[in-house]
Amino acid sequence: MNPTRYLPRSLPPALKGLAELAVDLRWSWNHGADALWERVDPELWSVTGDPWLILESVSRRRLESLATDETFLEQLRDQVTARKNYLDETTWFGETHGRDALKCVAYFSMEFGLSEALPIYSGGLGILAGDHLKTASDLGVPVAGVGLLYQQGYFRQALDRQGEQIEFFPYNNPTMLPVMPLRDSDGEWLRVGVELPGRVLQLRGWQVHIGRAVLYLLDSNDLLNNPGDRGITGELYGGGSEMRLQQEMVLGIGGWRLLQALGIHCEVCHLNEGHAAFAVLERARTDMERVGCPFQVALQATRISNLFTTHTPVEAGFDRFPPALLERYLRSYADRLGLDMPVLLSLGRSEDGGDDQPFNMAYLAVHGSAHVNGVSRLHGQVSRGIFQPLFPRWPRAEVPVGHVTNGVHVPSWDSAAADAIWTDACGKSRWLGELDTIEQDLRDVDDVELWDFRRRSRAALVRSVRERMARESAARGDSSRRVSECTEALDPDTLTLGFARRFAAYKRPNLLLHDPARLTRILANPEYPVQLVIAGKAHPEDRQGKQLIRQWSDYLKRADVGGRVVFLEDYDMSLAANLVQGVDVWINTPRRPWEASGTSGMKVLVNGGLNLSELDGWWAEAYTPEVGWALGDGREHDDPGWDAHEADALYDLLEQDVVPAFYDRQSGGRPTRWIQRIRESMARLTPAFSTNRMLREYTERYYLPGAAAYRARRADGAKLAMELRAWSDAIARHWPRLHFGRCDVTEVDGHLRFSVEVYLDDLDPEAVQVQLYADAAADSPAVCLPMERRAALSGTVNAHRFQAEVSAGRPAGDYTPRIVPRHLHAEIPVEANRIAWLR
Repeated sequence: MNPTRYLPRSLPPALKGLAELAVDLRWSWNHGADALWERVDPELWSVTGDPWLILESVSRRRLESLATDETFLEQLRDQVTARKNYLDETTWFGETHGRDALKCVAYFSMEFGLSEALPIYSGGLGILAGDHLKTASDLGVPVAGVGLLYQQGYFRQALDRQGEQIEFFPYNNPTMLPVMPLRDSDGEWLRVGVELPGRVLQLRGWQVHIGRAVLYLLDSNDLLNNPGDRGITGELYGGGSEMRLQQEMVLGIGGWRLLQALGIHCEVCHLNEGHAAFAVLERARTDMERVGCPFQVALQATRISNLFTTHTPVEAGFDRFPPALLERYLRSYADRLGLDMPVLLSLGRSEDGGDDQPFNMAYLAVHGSAHVNGVSRLHGQVSRGIFQPLFPRWPRAEVPVGHVTNGVHVPSWDSAAADAIWTDACGKSRWLGELDTIEQDLRDVDDVELWDFRRRSRAALVRSVRERMARESAARGDSSRRVSECTEALDPDTLTLGFARRFAAYKRPNLLLHDPARLTRILANPEYPVQLVIAGKAHPEDRQGKQLIRQWSDYLKRADVGGRVVFLEDYDMSLAANLVQGVDVWINTPRRPWEASGTSGMKVLVNGGLNLSELDGWWAEAYTPEVGWALGDGREHDDPGWDAHEADALYDLLEQDVVPAFYDRQSGGRPTRWIQRIRESMARLTPAFSTNRMLREYTERYYLPGAAAYRARRADGAKLAMELRAWSDAIARHWPRLHFGRCDVTEVDGHLRFSVEVYLDDLDPEAVQVQLYADAAADSPAVCLPMERRAALSGTVNAHRFQAEVSAGRPAGDYTPRIVPRHLHAEIPVEANRIAWLR
């Protein structure tokens, strides 16, 4: 790609390197060129921190002046060279696995949070997707992101004088965004079409460069489309059910077609939530045409390397569409797949639903993927319950949902001061490969250095908050006195708590406000003062969330609060970075188990902040007393009074543990116990909850095995896929007639011997496995043993005796024989969910 070819303006020849630096979002986490951009336009840089916007906005006279500034040109050459060296150097993936191990992973997401320069995200899902791509660049994992280029994106927030949320929807002008149009070999804008009722929607392609990774975006705002269709990619999560269906068709079907048009052959398809689940259908359709096989065989070939990551903690959170709407939009598509419409609809339903059952996008993702994962250990457990209807009669523990706990792209979220600490302790390449030595290296940092780093970080946050509050106050038309008061808010030496996230009821953002008088006493303690920085948006349609914001606004007006609590408007990535870099304690109060993972608290780790959080999501597996504080008892509660109980527990933690630990300065004016927690949290948790660990886990557990299995299924004209399809058809055909006969149990030498008769109809005995199963008990794990096939039963066509022995330590009644499908190359039960029990 030559970025200068697509710049709306020309640059002096000496400055052509500026374009390649500006268009590569590597600048969003590698700050080597910050001084360069600050020299181009100091004022614009301080306000936006956006190189592309600066390059598009700076005057021609200034560019010509810089083109003759030898000092600037030397800086520019250094940065261009540094970028080239980064792109050329050996990566973890290339060194560990080799480039031929994996051609490309297609990573689909409805939103991507890479930088405020590209506002096409709303919250944690998008930030996680952006961090995924940044880490793919750092580690050299071949990942191509696929998303939508929204004309408005998500809303921007302001508060009026009464504390009510106001929403604004500014237009995303593509010429002012770091995106490049995709062109074909003739220089024409690359377009793909998606069939909608009575017309074909034309979608323009864009690309975003993120170091070694690329994000491809689709945009319907094309004059070739009718006015209504031009708005399909207008607003993230906007419109009603029909608009959402259109967006998800664009993302899944259009996204896969865009990759094909670019000649990108992806061996793995990773769905970040169910929004993009139509991609599994389009991927199978593409293989149908390439191999010349039926849809079911193509799905058998491609499913093995489709991965679905669910972030939803409740079944009601999945997108569903009425069957009539699906019929109108997908009938012609079903014809292209060679499927009857009821068969297509069944891919988005559970088996026990009727004809009026909605089409569930998460169910489609499960049916079309060989692997499904939640985003924390607890969320994996919760998700197995959510997807239980798709695997009737299977024990919940065997519902095929694993987990890969989320992480954060550490270089995107550390402050300059934190970066210096980590570089000195662990080296510049600490996040570019294995993390084996990081924990011990960080532990060698002494108390003086850690505490000085934290004091400077808190002071930087206070300065930033004061400046921001003054701007917000002036924008509301407040008096000059009120604006002046903003410049004195907070204290750089006071314990600073942070709470920032989406304002939704299940996140309980007002748990701290349960007893306003008690909260005020904690904040206004003259000996041990505390201050609180809050930020967050409520969805425009969420009246309850807006009311929660209003309650904080009202609390801030109390005279006895006195500037100890601030609410910062328009929570976004840049504000989040300021907060996580400066706060002492990050507070998180979701109602368990509604926080699937949560990543905001992970971002404070690298910056020496500590967590005080509900035992939910990632904190349920991260917490120990040495690294922070826990709220709750690790169980779920439906009791309406539980919130009040946990609010009191939160106050107790602050009063009795958190605040005293911060102000315990017996050793040289430093809080020794606090510093020890900082050291343990930074050393132990930062690498464990980084996207470095997360992406290496995805790569080695899912991407590489999936790609190898996909190649095997497609080899020799999809021979293995056809064999698997025939096996699957045989299972479905014969299963209803499989049954058990007599089961005998005898005790022999301290063991229980189970012998059971199994009648297999005309099914090949190798196509199934008979197992002896026992549920987990209070003091015993679950047991699942294969039973050995013994003699055929005389007088039968295809019946056999199966036998197994177990220790007599558990009662015989705990065990039950069962039959499950078996194939060496199949994923059970996701590719064959049949199961038969003796009782």
